[in-house]
Amino acid sequence: MHSLFVHGMGRTPLSGRPMLWQLRKGGLSTSTFGYCTTFENFSEIKNRLVDKLIALGSKGEYVVIGHSLGGVLLRAAIDSLPDDIRKPAHLFLLASPVISSRLAIKLSTNIIFRAITGDCGQLLGSSSRMLAIPPTSVPNTAIVGVCGLPFKTVFSKEEPNDGIVSVSEVTADWLDEQVQVRIPHSFICSSRRVGKIILDRLNCAKVTSA
Repeated sequence: MHSLFVHGMGRTPLSGRPMLWQLRKGGLSTSTFGYCTTFENFSEIKNRLVDKLIALGSKGEYVVIGHSLGGVLLRAAIDSLPDDIRKPAHLFLLASPVISSRLAIKLSTNIIFRAITGDCGQLLGSSSRMLAIPPTSVPNTAIVGVCGLPFKTVFSKEEPNDGIVSVSEVTADWLDEQVQVRIPHSFICSSRRVGKIILDRLNCAKVTSA
């Protein structure tokens, strides 16, 4: 089986390297999808990702893994796939918000944030645009962090979060499963432990379908 990794905002495909190594060790082939929010808007990136998924689907079964904004892009791209195109066998969302992000809302008027994150940053801070991306139609697992930062953020001390998004921002009733890990937001995509969780879920799916 093949796996495609889509990185988060401000990161690169290299951010998933240790996790992808774990997946290859477990028997999956891997590839990545890159983008730059400074120079591309959300729709442009999504359309390129749709083309990537169509190409993957023509070659056989595959799964997709999206970190943060990468998960949002994957949900939008999957929803845009033609009906006759193979969809991913499983979608793994790594600390990926399903509603508007409080941190993105707070930073939405910041000149530096706007310059770096562009349209994608504004989307993450928009309730209407985030809600316009429908629930995914494929089997899915959300892997979320509950290891907050040791200093004050937009979240209260009592609210589980990974320093960037809270558990409430990555939770929805349409999610099939949520796995919590004590890993900060930026490092979830590079965790070999997360790679093992992905492999375990895929192995379970094989056993169930056998």
